[in-house]
Amino acid sequence: MKRDLVKLNKKLENESPEKIIQWGLKNSRNPILTTNFRPYEAAIIHLCIEIKPDIKIIWCDTGYNTQATYIHAQKLILEHNLNIEIYTPKYTREYLNALMGGIPGVGDKSHSDFTKYVKLEPFNRAISEINPDLWITNLRIGQTNFRDSINILSEGVNNLLKISPFYNWKDKDLDLYMSKNKLENEFDYFDPTKVENNRECGLHK
Repeated sequence: MKRDLVKLNKKLENESPEKIIQWGLKNSRNPILTTNFRPYEAAIIHLCIEIKPDIKIIWCDTGYNTQATYIHAQKLILEHNLNIEIYTPKYTREYLNALMGGIPGVGDKSHSDFTKYVKLEPFNRAISEINPDLWITNLRIGQTNFRDSINILSEGVNNLLKISPFYNWKDKDLDLYMSKNKLENEFDYFDPTKVENNRECGLHK
């Protein structure tokens, strides 16, 4: 499907996150929201379920999350009765640690294989099984160089329309949103495929 993303982004650039989500859902038959329960993910989850309570949420759990992240995730899942599907790697954490000697460093030639095993394969499996036509994310400008180059609307795997309603928001804006809606944040988060905060994880690029 051919889209004029420049025109569409111009149309949405001054709209609120709520209006952006409403626009996306109005033009979608099978939307998904992806989350990893990192800091500020509670905001995008709250925004989406306020508008569409039964929206399908996908969590590709690498198996390397911190205990705090798992507790935070379970609390959000239960409190908000999330319609969530969890996709995990075909290989266990113990298997990969034994095979690779732990998490490969960024410069290690096996890092790309590790990323494929723990994140890309589960995500591609989810996309193949669910076949969504809209992918909602919490990508924001200022997170990575790649994310600085996209916009509210962009295209992901297989030209899937990707929408980031909080794209132009800063941490302070999300802090106010979370405070207003009495949402808890969790900062003890680790992504084994990024290692460094300013690196792209590979899922979006």
